[in-house]
Amino acid sequence: MKLLQGVLVSISILVAISLNAQTGQASFEEPGEPYSGIPLCLPDAYLIPPADCLPLGPSQTLTQLARMGMSYPLRPLPVVSPPKDLTRNPAFIAKINIDPTEPVRLYASLDDAVSGVNQVRSIAPGNGLRYVSYIQEARIDGNSFVMLKSGEWVRASPAGSSTFQGVLFTRMPSTGFGWVIDTIRARSQPSFSAPEVGDVIYRESFVPIYQVVEAEGMEWYLIGMDRWVPYLKARRARVDTTPPQGVTGDRWISVDLYDQIVTVYEDRQLVFATLVATGGEPFYTRPGLFQIYQKKPFETMSGAFEPDKSDYYYLEDVPWTMYFDQARALHGAYWRPWFGVASSHGCVNFSLGDANWLFQWAKEGDWVYVWDPSGETPTDPSFYGAGGA
Repeated sequence: MKLLQGVLVSISILVAISLNAQTGQASFEEPGEPYSGIPLCLPDAYLIPPADCLPLGPSQTLTQLARMGMSYPLRPLPVVSPPKDLTRNPAFIAKINIDPTEPVRLYASLDDAVSGVNQVRSIAPGNGLRYVSYIQEARIDGNSFVMLKSGEWVRASPAGSSTFQGVLFTRMPSTGFGWVIDTIRARSQPSFSAPEVGDVIYRESFVPIYQVVEAEGMEWYLIGMDRWVPYLKARRARVDTTPPQGVTGDRWISVDLYDQIVTVYEDRQLVFATLVATGGEPFYTRPGLFQIYQKKPFETMSGAFEPDKSDYYYLEDVPWTMYFDQARALHGAYWRPWFGVASSHGCVNFSLGDANWLFQWAKEGDWVYVWDPSGETPTDPSFYGAGGA
């Protein structure tokens, strides 16, 4: 028995020695990664290659992100929201909801308006927007009637307005930024065929932009880790703190017709940015360099561009109007539900909160630089009339 145990122990020792020898031989024969004698860097971004460590592994990933302006975790942009009370409309506004082919009839009293008798005047028909400013409202048999400042009564419904606001900058941003203009989910790559990723991004969401590429006929924007959105659904701000040619002083307003974004500069620093709605074809906002020549807290705007005046519009108490190019102005647009798409008659339409902020900041004589980075907007002055809302 003792002899058998001894034999088994000897065999175990020989097997162990043989395995160790084979392992050592395999380790000796396999080509290993050369050792440079330099340790790996601690996880961080190294935009300048360090001399005392290897920026590999996590450091390599963080460095690649840093070159795109990204950090991990992602840092917010240096922005704050303007005060919410700026979004209040200083006038009570009501929308005319009758058949647009019919004139709007105004009456001397509420009873006459309800009965539809003794009309004193009218507002022309047209497919354009028709809004009035009122001081009193009455509801009769489920219908809304309002009294104008003139004392006349008309059937109209009190209207709300967009509460969208742009952003104020506490310092210059180190990365790009923009807004999503329609509800969307991001793609994992800059392609409509790439999988959707992340949560739904809602219209008018403010987003950072770390990278811009051209794909499938348009710009795509990297707004997060492997999260891409297209120009079709988003807009990006093009920041340039160098005054445009012809601007004297260090205050100007830049109107980007392609991205539908206004950026405001003071002391060669970006101070404010927001989405707007400029002139839609064929009523473009004219490119060029202009100056604000008149500021008006309220303005009534009306007009038509079609020969038969079928597009007539009538807008009372348009707030915070700043004229810069004939009848073209920067102003609040209480009738506009969203921004980021060219659709005005030539004016630059802002949300009420943004127009209020700009009206308080701007002075008569301030520069307004209107430009189109795509080059698609006509520049020939003979193409343009006086413009409109």
